[in-house]
Amino acid sequence: MSSIPFKTSYRVENIVATVILEHDLDLELIETRIPSITYKPDQFPGLIFRLDKPRATALVFKSGKMVVTGTKSTQQLVEAVKKIIKTFVKNGVNVHGRPRVQIQNIVAGGDIHAYVNLEKAAYHLEDSMYEPEQFPGLIHRMRDPRVVLLIFSSGKMVITGAKEEVEVERAVNNIARQLYKAGCIVGPRLGEEE
Repeated sequence: MSSIPFKTSYRVENIVATVILEHDLDLELIETRIPSITYKPDQFPGLIFRLDKPRATALVFKSGKMVVTGTKSTQQLVEAVKKIIKTFVKNGVNVHGRPRVQIQNIVAGGDIHAYVNLEKAAYHLEDSMYEPEQFPGLIHRMRDPRVVLLIFSSGKMVITGAKEEVEVERAVNNIARQLYKAGCIVGPRLGEEE
């Protein structure tokens, strides 16, 4: 693994996860017991449960399945799920068994702190698409880890499709190495020279 002469960074922006309880939930009961919940079954079959700390939103369905979104780390996700379950139990909603939590998608921002020649990158990177008339970024489907990166000429990028936070870091470092090795790095951004 060769090193690169510039730094990389990333920040998780959103985690989407499913949570499965082993039983059905009475959404009408939950709505009457927890005032901060939004439930309009004529518009949407689930109820919406918003948390302030950690900041997250859960879509809760009668089947006992939930979609939790908005957290920025796995730790925050676990805290949010625990808080939702505790709130249910505290308000007389029967919850038994251990919830199964599965991350479906992590969206993150990445940065290699250097300019990238996207034309050259599109030529050298397999599974890439670059059509600047359509979209200003290069779309790269990375195989390991299995993620999609939107790479911009500024060296900034959006990473999506990761299932673990460590995959985001690996993806940013992998793409930085590939771009450097292929000679696609134009140079450091102004004020970021080492």
